[in-house]
Amino acid sequence: MKPVTDAVTSARMSRQRRVGTKPEIALRRELHRRGKRFFVDRAPLPGLRRRADIVFPRRKVAVYVDGCFWHSCPEHATFPKNNAEFWSAKLAGNVARDRDTDERLRAAGWTVVRVWEHEGADSAADLVLRAVT
Repeated sequence: MKPVTDAVTSARMSRQRRVGTKPEIALRRELHRRGKRFFVDRAPLPGLRRRADIVFPRRKVAVYVDGCFWHSCPEHATFPKNNAEFWSAKLAGNVARDRDTDERLRAAGWTVVRVWEHEGADSAADLVLRAVT
């Protein structure tokens, strides 16, 4: 189903970053400050087109910084009224894909860390470091 959007909304949505969002950069800076080195925007598994925001391949840890809108945060999720049916299906699909990705990585022996964009870089880095060490 193709969404019907006005030109202003379409232009705004096309500017949404996929990589290098402010929360991702803040987390990367904090991890780097704490002496951790990692890969950015990398598929953890061969053949899996879903890319993690931060990857520690030797430790088999994949980190995802999920946006509250795009991944339906339980605290901050919003659901557009315009094209509600399209957006409901789109956002539910994103969440289902996230769970599928988590399952595939865990089945392959990986640890998955998911943090929300609204979490502070310090607390997010603490979660990541617990998984990496």
